[in-house]
Amino acid sequence: MTKSIGWELYRSFLAVLNHGSLSAAARALGITQPTVGRHVAELETSFKQTLFTRSRTGLLPTEAALSLRGYAEAMHSNAAALERAVGGEGLGIHGTVRVSASEVIAVEVLPPALARLRQQHPQLTIEVVATNRMLDLLQREADIAVRMTAPKQEQLIARSVGQVELGLYAHVDYLSQHGTPQTQADLAQHTLIGFDTETPFLREASKRVPGWGRAGFALRSDSDLAQFAMIRAGAGLGFFQCALASRVPGLVRVLPEQLSYQLDTWITMHEDLRGTERCKVTFDALVQCLLAHTN
Repeated sequence: MTKSIGWELYRSFLAVLNHGSLSAAARALGITQPTVGRHVAELETSFKQTLFTRSRTGLLPTEAALSLRGYAEAMHSNAAALERAVGGEGLGIHGTVRVSASEVIAVEVLPPALARLRQQHPQLTIEVVATNRMLDLLQREADIAVRMTAPKQEQLIARSVGQVELGLYAHVDYLSQHGTPQTQADLAQHTLIGFDTETPFLREASKRVPGWGRAGFALRSDSDLAQFAMIRAGAGLGFFQCALASRVPGLVRVLPEQLSYQLDTWITMHEDLRGTERCKVTFDALVQCLLAHTN
């Protein structure tokens, strides 16, 4: 290659990968379809590789395209981080901070703290990524993360904010119809709600609870919020955060002495952001929020 490849080519390439067609990618990027097509063609010429093949359902990525995905996603994350950093320059605390947290924490725990943070710093913008996937802070997919595991990378700074307890719950309507389990063995006679794919929690729980695994779940979802909705609806028994479940009328904790799990909780960010005021105030606000949640 005789010249460097501009970021705009990779941006269009990634949009086609994610959306499956030139037209959908163009709409997502706010540019014209011919422009997206030209960008992909230029990238194919530069690499001397075909990146997409046409099918009845849209554009299918080739092996060459799939091998580039990780690099393009890293460039996208870095570009977004650069925009956030530039947006935070100037007087006062303003700019954008991207926060990653699990679905439950993002929806049920963080909003009051974020509302207070915005009242104190009205020029601050918070992007909340509600996902159970662990975003890569080193690649700047997020600035700050709430995690249920201690960080291992040396470039990350972290603050332990206590433990979140998980317990087994069912709605009183379900228990009135099917009875309340008195032992873990009784769970085999009940409708169990759990994850569709294996998680660290599921692996740990399966060691202690007979039949607690994907094969034993009559209702499965990888969304914690979907599981909680099914528990509240009286569909069966499932695990959830005790501090949150205790607020819901009609929910009953089952086998509390036998089934209790503690998840270590951490607030984490890249050490390079330590001196960035917008990240610092957000980090401190999340620490106070989660300390209140876990105590």
